[in-house]
Amino acid sequence: MKFFGRGSGNVEDARGLSGGGKVLGGGIGILVVIIGLFFGTDLTGLVSQLPVGNSEQTAVQRGTPQDAAGTFVGNVLGSTEVVWEEQFRKMDKTYQKPVLRLFSEGEQSGCGYASSAVGPFYCPADEKVYIDLSFYNDLKNRFGAGGDFAQAYVIAHEVGHHVQHLLGISDRVQQARETMSEKEYNRMSVKLELQADFFAGLWAHHAQQMKDIALEEGDLEEALTAANAIGDDKLQQQAQGEVVPDAFTHGTSAQRMYWFKKGFDTGDISQGDTFKSNEL
Repeated sequence: MKFFGRGSGNVEDARGLSGGGKVLGGGIGILVVIIGLFFGTDLTGLVSQLPVGNSEQTAVQRGTPQDAAGTFVGNVLGSTEVVWEEQFRKMDKTYQKPVLRLFSEGEQSGCGYASSAVGPFYCPADEKVYIDLSFYNDLKNRFGAGGDFAQAYVIAHEVGHHVQHLLGISDRVQQARETMSEKEYNRMSVKLELQADFFAGLWAHHAQQMKDIALEEGDLEEALTAANAIGDDKLQQQAQGEVVPDAFTHGTSAQRMYWFKKGFDTGDISQGDTFKSNEL
């Protein structure tokens, strides 16, 4: 994967400055790690319920990190900005860029305190994407989903949740939650996650067309491998030895690969309405 555009200046590098709060451990910690590996959605509810530590969010300047890992993240975020600014322009809207905050161990977000075990997540309260880059080690070593494009997919998925927030999609889902059973809400959550996968694929489609990135041999397979690795059915089977469809919140491996690939193949945002689609 090669980048030709400019890296984003909207990265906050708080690595080494956070982690003062409690880190989940034991059985609960393992469970949240599994949840995190789904690529968390808007975690307003989940994160705020985690134990509160003594860490305060440290103010850091925005910019582009200079180390290799940080530069990569900045490049991916910058590419998503280019694509989504153009997509919003076509909708006669203005794209409000999110901030991506790098942290280690734990972080106090606008949605509450979260340990690294939660995995990457988007917080609509402060419009930030949060990620501890050690997550990529788990993705590669535990789930066999390594590679730079797999890592880019993670960021693009979380930015997809930001897009849903700006378009009011996630807010409508959250409001509907009050009138739904847990089973019904889980189905809505799956649709929300699959749409974020579609948006990630759409980013890759347009980033290539706009010559902001160039994919190399094997890159697309890396993203599909990552999508496959974090399907509800696969993670449930690994964690508890059985699959419970009514408890799905992110979609099966097949669904996640399908919607990412559909976004990648079509680049047409009008085809990403998972809430009305019969293709689930």
